[in-house]
Amino acid sequence: MSQPTLDEAALRRTELYSEELGIDLASNADPELFKWLLASVLFGARISETLAKRTYRTFERHHLLTPKRILGAGWDYLVDPIMREGGYVRYDGKTSHEILSNCRMLLTEYGGSLTRLHALARDSVDLEARLDCFLGVGPITVNIFLRELRPYWAKADPEPLPGVKTLARRLRIDLHDDPRKSIAFARLEAGLIRHRKILVPRRPRQSR
Repeated sequence: MSQPTLDEAALRRTELYSEELGIDLASNADPELFKWLLASVLFGARISETLAKRTYRTFERHHLLTPKRILGAGWDYLVDPIMREGGYVRYDGKTSHEILSNCRMLLTEYGGSLTRLHALARDSVDLEARLDCFLGVGPITVNIFLRELRPYWAKADPEPLPGVKTLARRLRIDLHDDPRKSIAFARLEAGLIRHRKILVPRRPRQSR
């Protein structure tokens, strides 16, 4: 089998997921950080990237991009029209419940401020543990949220996903060429993630 080819320079110019959604993480402003948390929860759900982006845009279109606004909208409104317009056909009620719970927890525990959550974390391990306490947020969602925040949050330093490391090896890309907390590394990582379906062939289905 021939090795997959992809221009490494192009990978290093990859648009970040936050940039695609118009979220300014460099500002380190709480409104932008919350938008990214919301998007990360959607990306981490059992739906496609396309549906996750469409659902985020639906939240945006309905002006539900703060914890208080989302809580004010309530579960019924999140299920329909938000999730329905986003294209959800499954997990709509579950995801709506998780988002509401996380908004409530963020307000109760951290005054609605993700910068406060970061400030209170002792180190990168504690930061990941605090994020993991949010409902429905596991290691994958924590990784999604933190990997593009590495350049801006001192304690954000998640280990690249195993799939990212595997693709980098297959493409003979040294992940140590760029500092892990640099924007260059974040773009390279995003590029590998965006192209994973192209670079990793599907396993053939076995006959039943």
